[in-house]
Amino acid sequence: MDGINDIHDDERTPLLNEQRSAKQKRTPLPKLQIGIVLLLQICEPICSQSIYPYINELVSKLDITGGDERRIGYYAGLIESLFFLTEAMTVFQWSRVSDRIGRKPVLIIGMMGTILSMLFFGLSRTFATLVISRCLCGLLNGNIGVMKSALGELTDTTNRADAFALMPAVWALGATMGPLLGGTLTRPADHFPSVFTGQFWKEYPYFLPCVATSSFVLVTLFITIFFFKETAPRWRQIDDKSRASSVDSSLSNYKYHPHAEIAFRDLLTFPVVISIANYVTLAFLNISVNALLPLFFHMPIELGGLDLDPVTIGYVMGLYGAGTGLFQILFFAKLVRRFGTRRVFIMSMLSFIPVFMTFPVVSLVAKKWSVSWGVWVLVTLILLLLFFMDTAYGCIFMYVTESAPNRRSLGATNGLAQTTVSTARAIGPALSTSLFSFSVQRNILGGYGVYAAFTLFASLAIVLAVQLPQQLWNRDEDTGNSDQ
Repeated sequence: MDGINDIHDDERTPLLNEQRSAKQKRTPLPKLQIGIVLLLQICEPICSQSIYPYINELVSKLDITGGDERRIGYYAGLIESLFFLTEAMTVFQWSRVSDRIGRKPVLIIGMMGTILSMLFFGLSRTFATLVISRCLCGLLNGNIGVMKSALGELTDTTNRADAFALMPAVWALGATMGPLLGGTLTRPADHFPSVFTGQFWKEYPYFLPCVATSSFVLVTLFITIFFFKETAPRWRQIDDKSRASSVDSSLSNYKYHPHAEIAFRDLLTFPVVISIANYVTLAFLNISVNALLPLFFHMPIELGGLDLDPVTIGYVMGLYGAGTGLFQILFFAKLVRRFGTRRVFIMSMLSFIPVFMTFPVVSLVAKKWSVSWGVWVLVTLILLLLFFMDTAYGCIFMYVTESAPNRRSLGATNGLAQTTVSTARAIGPALSTSLFSFSVQRNILGGYGVYAAFTLFASLAIVLAVQLPQQLWNRDEDTGNSDQ
């Protein structure tokens, strides 16, 4: 990847002051390097979401619910949240480290941590060991922010929409593969008795999906080691004179010193704060839906669920991921160019409202007619809305990338974004699944109080979304038509 830094904007030009034109010819994407970044992107959803089809069943077997299935949501939500909670504690530090030593070493460390923690999770037989394994996975993995920084360095403003459109698409691919692996490979001694005959597979019924996901990460690790080229090698070669001349923390000084490392307080500009705030609300609502879906599918019909088995849950969650990915590939860049980044983001956020309002309708139909064709029509409607909702990620990724004060702060900006987003993702599953159990136990709004609460949250998120500017920061023209 010779000349990576020649492909995107000149390093002596700050990120906020780059000259952009929608009419400018798009720079060809460096396919191999971007392909590796996208392969890295797949690893996190494969590992994090592979547990969704069986986590509620696993929790029910740990004897911590006291035989009360209404309490499953509390413990399952906690396990789902721990990864993001511990990731929030370290992702900013990992991103700042990548600003200093490069992206590649941090990416390698993150993948090694993911492999070890997933294997530990599969061998866990107590709630305490499940908690420890998820915490280790989050603490050792700061890759999500680093990947976005690398992608920003591999692109310029003429092709960034095309590249960032691929991120939610490949995340969706991982979100497809993860649940499919988790649902299909769980309890192999029961599902594939002629192949998995040993006692080990009966004692550790959830180890096989963890091995499968870890193997994918292992292959990606070797590909990264041998083929990925550092996207910012020159940053380590800044001379002392350049460092000394950039001591002034005034943001206006950064445009003359794009390599200057910015203090944390100087990251908190309005563009950074409003972009990250919207990213946080999107991630919170999305992770809450992702946690509610498998719990909703697993719970008995009389408790407001659909009583589906893990294999079926895995297929439905996999369909969600596949449909989302296909939608992003086919339509994201076209929608952004046609309607503008801001308008697409707002419309995507609006889709959360009908999603949460449809859940109780599905439950009521199931209670009256069981899991009939009417239920599947409504579930399909929810999935279609979520396909469109995911376009918000590509939009907000561009806002966050463009908000960085200078190129040297790109990793720190993405690290700050992922720290706050990981915190939201830690709260989302625990809050949503706990509210589900609480609503059912206390019969709040007929057991559907959780959906009313999240409909309100989604409405408030729209108020924040409209605060984004019509165009990306300091941009004369958006990637598409202006949102006028």
